Amino acid sequence: MQIGEMILSLAGGLGLFLLGMNMMSDSIEKAAGAKLRGILEMFTTNRFLGMLVGIVFTAIIQSSSACTVMVVSFVNSGLMNLYQAAGVILGANIGTTVTSQLVSFNLSEAAPVFLLIGIIGVMFCKNQNIVKFSHIILGFGVLFMGLSGMSSAMSGMRHMPQLVQLLHSLHTPILAVIVGMLLTAVIQSSSVTVSIVLLMANQDLLDLPICLYIILGCNIGACTSALLASLAGKKDAKRAALIHFLFNVFGTVIMFGILQVGMEFVVGLLNRISAGPGRFVANAHTLFKIFQVLILFPFSGLLVRITYLLVPGDDKKINYRESFTLKYIGDKVVFNPATAVVDVIRELDRMASLASENLNRAMNALITLDEEDMEEVYRVEKNINFLNHAITNYLVKINQTTLPIEDQKSLGALFHVVNDIERIGDHAENVADAARRRKETGLSFSRQAQQELGEMLDMVNDIIRYAVEIFSTGSDAHMKDVMRLEDAIDEKERECQSHHIQRLTQNECTPEAGMIYSDLISGLERVGDHATNIAFAMREGE
Repeated sequence: MQIGEMILSLAGGLGLFLLGMNMMSDSIEKAAGAKLRGILEMFTTNRFLGMLVGIVFTAIIQSSSACTVMVVSFVNSGLMNLYQAAGVILGANIGTTVTSQLVSFNLSEAAPVFLLIGIIGVMFCKNQNIVKFSHIILGFGVLFMGLSGMSSAMSGMRHMPQLVQLLHSLHTPILAVIVGMLLTAVIQSSSVTVSIVLLMANQDLLDLPICLYIILGCNIGACTSALLASLAGKKDAKRAALIHFLFNVFGTVIMFGILQVGMEFVVGLLNRISAGPGRFVANAHTLFKIFQVLILFPFSGLLVRITYLLVPGDDKKINYRESFTLKYIGDKVVFNPATAVVDVIRELDRMASLASENLNRAMNALITLDEEDMEEVYRVEKNINFLNHAITNYLVKINQTTLPIEDQKSLGALFHVVNDIERIGDHAENVADAARRRKETGLSFSRQAQQELGEMLDMVNDIIRYAVEIFSTGSDAHMKDVMRLEDAIDEKERECQSHHIQRLTQNECTPEAGMIYSDLISGLERVGDHATNIAFAMREGE
């Protein structure tokens, strides 16, 4: 094989390997990302459980980078604290070794079978669950086709004495660590780098002891994705990425020291449990990670405290109620497709609180005729309109990314929820307009009319509170309350309109005041409808 052909074959094999890795990871995350995210949220109440979840999670999606970036985005959104994140990150470091273990079993001969099964499932099956699974199998086949290509190219390298001599000249441990670190930082996957090292060891292109040092460098280089993702995040997101980095740095230093004084023992142990150079590298990768976790897990709290020294202080306090700023989504927040919809829901929860408070502020201004309250209603309404446009634009943006399938189904519902919350804000502005007209014209409401408005507002506040809780938590606990209140508000609106007509016929109120009152009652009833829409939105999306 000529050197040009060898380079092309190696590049093509690497390309297929990376494509297969991405296809598998993306397909698994798309098919089961929402469920995995739920597990990640549920079982990270302590560090040990978090570690176990991190192992399983990363082993399933075949990417510690994806898991760590997700953890960084969880911390950034406040869904997970740093101590919980530390456990998941440590577990992810063990889970990532599953890929190299699979590669070491050399399933390249079965790759065409996986490809055929995957293609048949994708092209000819109508069942969406089978199609999802077929994409995963297809990615698996592409991955091993890439491995086969790289292996063939590397077998040709053995017949190039100068190249073999160059690779065998890599005998400086520090240089090997740096090579592993830089290569992984570029590829952004320690699994890929370790797999390349594994193939080269199989072809006797790298000495086994030097492979161990390259693996240590891979551990540090694997932190690149999380560190880059955290740059746009809050300080806690940066600290979460630093936990990953510090764990791998300290773990590498410890293992480097052990190899310096006990290389013969480590190589001998690995040779005894490994059937060939490929298994040697895969087992070394796994055992190194397990050993590092066992050593550093008791000190995970200390790692968290060190990150506070490296990233001191708190985030700049922003009054999100007064500033036109997104809190959980946007360009200044860590983005991860698996948590994007969760972040949108939290932003909508905040928007709903602003709209509900503004409605109560407007109703208070209607009775007290407080000018400051009226001005505040108009200012907050501008903020709600800003959130409406910003969240809608964000939903359009994430709709163009690879979201978990369950999250994709809920996008339509989220667009409707944004609109319903914005309409509640509009009704608050209408109430403020009514308050201003009342102040300018000197109109007044009867005591009974004020009491009816207060009673109806209480019912509307209840239904908004229940609806937002159902929407933001996914719990159906108050669904019957929403349905009951929806009927009660409709009945109350009819009752109030009837009483209003009676007062008009008995000259107990003026036609001008009566028109405002009638519009207010109708407006509150429509707010109840919007709240009901919010409660049922995600159910309809499912």
